[in-house]
Amino acid sequence: MRPKVQSLGAAIARERRDGGQVKLSTFIPLKIRKRGGSKVVIRPDGQLDAPEKSATQIDQPLLAALTRAFYWQQLLDDGVVGSGSEIAKREGLHHSTVNELLRLTLLEPAIIQSILAGQQPRCMSLLWFQRNPLPVDWMAQRDVVAAFDA
Repeated sequence: MRPKVQSLGAAIARERRDGGQVKLSTFIPLKIRKRGGSKVVIRPDGQLDAPEKSATQIDQPLLAALTRAFYWQQLLDDGVVGSGSEIAKREGLHHSTVNELLRLTLLEPAIIQSILAGQQPRCMSLLWFQRNPLPVDWMAQRDVVAAFDA
C-alpha cells in the first residue's frame, strides 16, 4: 500500500512578493497512512502527530477476529465440528468468512504477539488480511510484515 503523501525532506519556507505585500508559504513534508477507517499523520521525524496517544494501538477488530479464529480452530481440533462450513452454520456466517478468519491461525507466533501487544504495523488490519493472501511460511510472513513500514 503506497501512502498518498510522500515525505520529501525538511520543511521549506518560500517568500513571494506580490505588489507591496510579502506572502510567506511553508511546505511541511508528511506521510499519511490509512489504518482501518482512520488516517494517521506521521511527521518527518517518524513521530505520530498526536503525541498524547501511546505507541501501542490495539486493533480491536483484528484482535476479535484472531480470538474467534483460534476458538474455531480449537473446535476443529477437538472434533466438536468437522469443517468450517459447520462453524459457519453454527455462527450464522458465510463459509468464506469463517475460512478467511481461520487463516489467521497460520500466523507466525511473533506476529500474533505483536498484534496482541498492539505493536503491529499501522497498516496491518483485518481488512488487509481479508484482501491479501498471506504465505504459510513464517519467514515469508516476516518479509511481508517488514515491508509494511518500509
